[in-house]
Amino acid sequence: MHVNVGTCRARLLYRYSATSTSSKLRPTVLSKLYPRSMARFCTFVWLPILLVSSSSAAEDCFSKNDIIFANRPESIANRIFGYNCTTIGFSPYGNHWRNLRRLTTIQVFSSASLQYSAASRGEETRFLVRKLFQGSDPTGWKKVNMNSFVFELVYNVVMVMVAGKRGSVMTNIFGPTKMLDICDYIPLLRWAGFKGMEHNMVNLQKIRDGFLQRLIDEGRKQIGDSSSVEGKKTFVQALLSMQQAEPEYYTDEILKGLILPMFTAGTHTTALTMEWAMSLLLNHPNELGKVKEEIDSIVVPGKLLDDSDLQKLPYLRCVINETLRLYPVGPLLVPHLSSKDCSVGGLDIPAGTTLLVNAWAIQRDPKLWEEPEAFKPERFKGFEGGYDGLKFLPFGIGRRACPGSGMAMRLMGLALGTFIQCFEWKREGHNLVDLDEFTGITLSKVKPLEALYRPRSSLTSLLSQL
Repeated sequence: MHVNVGTCRARLLYRYSATSTSSKLRPTVLSKLYPRSMARFCTFVWLPILLVSSSSAAEDCFSKNDIIFANRPESIANRIFGYNCTTIGFSPYGNHWRNLRRLTTIQVFSSASLQYSAASRGEETRFLVRKLFQGSDPTGWKKVNMNSFVFELVYNVVMVMVAGKRGSVMTNIFGPTKMLDICDYIPLLRWAGFKGMEHNMVNLQKIRDGFLQRLIDEGRKQIGDSSSVEGKKTFVQALLSMQQAEPEYYTDEILKGLILPMFTAGTHTTALTMEWAMSLLLNHPNELGKVKEEIDSIVVPGKLLDDSDLQKLPYLRCVINETLRLYPVGPLLVPHLSSKDCSVGGLDIPAGTTLLVNAWAIQRDPKLWEEPEAFKPERFKGFEGGYDGLKFLPFGIGRRACPGSGMAMRLMGLALGTFIQCFEWKREGHNLVDLDEFTGITLSKVKPLEALYRPRSSLTSLLSQL
């Protein structure tokens, strides 16, 4: 049965498909869609949700309706983790959000800031390469857990940018932030045993808040101990300078809300993508060989790859893009919310509708991609970025797209390239690496990647000097 969302209002969950010839929305059961884990609670939804699974529908949402869908839905998780929805990730679209976005872009993600932070990315990459080399077996192959290894790298890169120091890796508290909760849709369930979810989120946020407050207090002490901070300030120091100028606006809570996404959105996602990329390359040794040959042909002998080499390594970039296409860390983009009534593909969409974009489905659509299930990095040859007709959406889309995509691409390119330049890699045993997906808010591997490595003989002398 076809039902128009404007008539049904907040009664059923709908899916819009661009292949439909009718300007109607069809009720659906999410267990047939991706990710499957969401079916557990979305089947009972009583609020309007629009799930977009085609590039044409996504283009309609984020072209003429971009501003309308620039808000985020309110939720228990957003309120708790987002400092009452005041952070850049969760605040409503408007002047406050624009100011946070501008500040973050200038201080962290602008071209000048990325150029400056290249030194710290290189230093942290070399630190882990040295750690790998020192832990290697001079008589043969050594096994390494790539999941924890690459997360340590990304976490420390973020720590150095934020606070100017390495830190103890805290995987437990900076995992992906929960976006939706069944109690957001059926509030009565809070009194039927589900309120424990909220208590768990509150307790986790207390730990996060304490960690962030310590970073701010340490930064404040550093500024107090010295009349001037030599060189470029850390992100915390830059924020504290703004707080001194406008203390009523830049409260500690606002500062913590600006720092938090650096860890929650920037660490696990980047590390997971590198783990997927290495898994794919180990299953495709020819492609791994092409990356190695490209690096060897560009990087001067006796020198490690650095940030300035990345633009001369197009095939490596193709590998990263193809990994992002096949295994987008956010299979469903972060939810958007319509601020007023609008039309999508001739459909009447009421204000207050939550929009979910199924990036995983779009990026594997056989109508958009030749052999969509195959790992073919060459398909991105000549691709310079952008959304490519809204069929490639690894970093989101529209005004709320991820501002850190440039930094993520540089770090992934530098780390993967350096690992491949310095070491030989192979699978453990004869079987292919397991690519089964654990589907949740982020797309991770069911079995963390364990690989075998050994230093390349031609790089042993250089590695011993690190």
